Amino acid sequence: MEKKTMYTAIKPTGILTLGGYIGVAQTLKEQTELYNSYICIADLHALTINMPAQELTDNTYKLVAFYLALGLDPDKCTLYVQSQVDAHSRIAWVLNNFTMFGEASRMTQFKDYQNKLKEVNVGIFDYPVLMAGDILLFDTEIVPVGIDQKQHVELCRNIAIRFNHKVGETFKIPEPVVRKSGYKICGLQEPTKKMSKSDRADTGSIFIEDTEDEIRKKIKRAVTDSESKVYFDPENKPGVSNLLTIYACLNRMTIEEAVEHFKEANYGTLKSEVADTVVNTLAPVQAKYYEYLSNREYLDQVLAIGRAKAEKVASAKVDEVYAKLGLVLPRK
Repeated sequence: MEKKTMYTAIKPTGILTLGGYIGVAQTLKEQTELYNSYICIADLHALTINMPAQELTDNTYKLVAFYLALGLDPDKCTLYVQSQVDAHSRIAWVLNNFTMFGEASRMTQFKDYQNKLKEVNVGIFDYPVLMAGDILLFDTEIVPVGIDQKQHVELCRNIAIRFNHKVGETFKIPEPVVRKSGYKICGLQEPTKKMSKSDRADTGSIFIEDTEDEIRKKIKRAVTDSESKVYFDPENKPGVSNLLTIYACLNRMTIEEAVEHFKEANYGTLKSEVADTVVNTLAPVQAKYYEYLSNREYLDQVLAIGRAKAEKVASAKVDEVYAKLGLVLPRK
C-alpha cells in the first residue's frame, strides 16, 4: 500500500521547548516510518517577527541538528529549509487570490497579535495563506499540529476546496491531526498559558538546551496549589494537571495511568519524578544534538539533499497550478 503524505513545519523563532518536543517531535521519527514525510524549517514564517539575522540563521541550524538528534533519516524523509524552495513563495501569491479577507481576518492568532501589538505587519495577516501553500504543494494528506494551529489547517482546507471547485481538481484536502493528550504543554509558572520558546530567561519554560540542573530547578519551582492532592483537573488544578500531562506523555501512558501512579504521592514526589522523566528523556537527545550542531558542513549537506527532493515535487505542483490558471510557463 502506498504511504500517505505528511507535512509538518516549525518556525526557527526560538529554542525548542519541552512543549514543542511533546507536541510534535516526540513521535516524529515514528511518523516518518509510516508516512511519506516532508519536514520543513519554516524560516519565511519567522520573518513576521523581524528577528536578528544571525539569530535566525543559528536557530535554523539548531532545528536541523535537533531533528537529526531525534533519529530522523534524511534518506527516509524530506528535511529542508522553506526559503530554499522558491515554490513556497510562488504558490502563496496564487492562494491569496483564493482566500477571502473575512476568513483570513477571523484567524485567532492574527486577532491575538492585534491585541498585543500597536502595529501588525501584513506578513502576520497573510501567514496562514503561506502555510496553506506549504501544505498543498506536496499533496499532503496528514498534518500533525498543535491545537493553536488547527484553525490554520482548516483554512487551508477551505482554500483548497475553493480552488478545486473554481479551477478543477488540483489539491488534495489535508486532515489536521492533533495529539489527544499533551497537545498543549503549559508554562511551569503560568500553567494556563502555553510554554513559550521566545524568552530564554523564562523560568516557566523548559528548553531543549537546558542543563539537568536547570530542568530540576524549574520543575521544583513549578506552580501547583495548596490542596496537596494529585489528580487531574485542568480548570481548578492547572499546575498539577500540567505536570501530570508532561509525565504521561513522556512515559507513553494515559492521564488516568499517571493519576493512578501518583494517587498516594505528595507534590514533592510528583515534581521529583517528573524531573527525572524529563532529564532522562532529553539527555540522549541533547548529546546527539550538540554533536550535530558542531558540524555545520554536514548540516548543509543534509539540507541540500532535502532541498533537491522538495524542489522537485513542489515545482511540479506550482507548474501545474500556473498552467491551469493560464499563466505562461517558460519553455524547457
